[in-house]
Amino acid sequence: MRGTRAQTNMESKEGVNLSKQQKKKKETTIDSYYSANGTEGERSANNKPEIPANWIQVVEELKTQLREAEHNWEKNLKIKMSHLETEALELKQENSVLKAKINQLENEAKEMKDEAKEMKDEVKRMKDDLQRKSNQKEKDDQKARDEIQSLRIRIQQLESSDLTRQQDTIKQNKKNEKIEENVKHPIHKTDNLENRSRRKNLRIIGLPEDHHKRKSLDIILEEIIQENSLEILEQEGKVEIERIHRSPPVFNPQMTTPRNVITKFKNNQMKEKMLQAAKKKPFRYHGNTVRLTQDLAASTLKDRKAWNMIFWKARELGLQPRIKYPSKLTIFLQGKVWSFNTTEEFQAFINKRPDLNRKFEVQPQNSRESSKVAPAVPVAFS
Repeated sequence: MRGTRAQTNMESKEGVNLSKQQKKKKETTIDSYYSANGTEGERSANNKPEIPANWIQVVEELKTQLREAEHNWEKNLKIKMSHLETEALELKQENSVLKAKINQLENEAKEMKDEAKEMKDEVKRMKDDLQRKSNQKEKDDQKARDEIQSLRIRIQQLESSDLTRQQDTIKQNKKNEKIEENVKHPIHKTDNLENRSRRKNLRIIGLPEDHHKRKSLDIILEEIIQENSLEILEQEGKVEIERIHRSPPVFNPQMTTPRNVITKFKNNQMKEKMLQAAKKKPFRYHGNTVRLTQDLAASTLKDRKAWNMIFWKARELGLQPRIKYPSKLTIFLQGKVWSFNTTEEFQAFINKRPDLNRKFEVQPQNSRESSKVAPAVPVAFS
């Protein structure tokens, strides 16, 4: 649009210049004409030529037409000049607007350039940070790889050491097994000797602690026999004992049950008769139930206590259980006596008989647990 207006302005200016040149040319021509006519007039005056009658009128008409054309031309020129001035003012205003826009664009360009520079600096900084982090990560990865390699070496060393240790353990276990096998015999022999040394002993369980404060234990024992099995005294006469005492010897106030009483008779027959009598009916003393059992070594009692739950369950099922010396369980089943040395043997036995396994839902217990939840198993010494 600016180019069109500029072109129009240039064309207008060229038209004005052309009109001025034509006017000047016409004026010159008229003057020349008049000068020429004057000269010719003079010439005619001198020479006295003949002039047409209508020539002067034609000249006047031409002058009038020229004046009107000049007037119209000046009028059109003023109008065109006004238009040109208006267009120049508009162009000036547009030029001012364009300059303002150019300044604004230059400012924006400067701001964008500054932002671009800042972004470039930020990108450079981020790139440096990434490079630094990448270098640090590579160092960390290398350190981790070195540590992993070190750990692998240590694991291999430990595995090798563990393998050697396992081999040594196997060898040591074999030695221990041999030692245990060698020790079992003297232990069994020692337990057997201890049990044999206790053949004349009788353990009384459940006798209250307050009775011995009024009477001695040997008198209490004689009263127990008189109250429950008088025929023993009639057959044997006076009860002869070597010693009688509480076990443990020191009373513990925190215990809720009375200590056992251990009696050693001078002969084994008295003890056996009392055990046989205790199997027939429960012994009582001043209204308190007491139990009589064989006094055995602590290891044997521990092995027997493992049978407690099984023993009482077998009694409920009518299997006539008995504990044989030293710690063997026997039951009567289907007209046959079955014997078991360990609770594991008994468990394997009932697992093969589903009907018995369903009725006999009991697991073997250790002696400490069984002593808390079940009474002691009656014993037989043979």
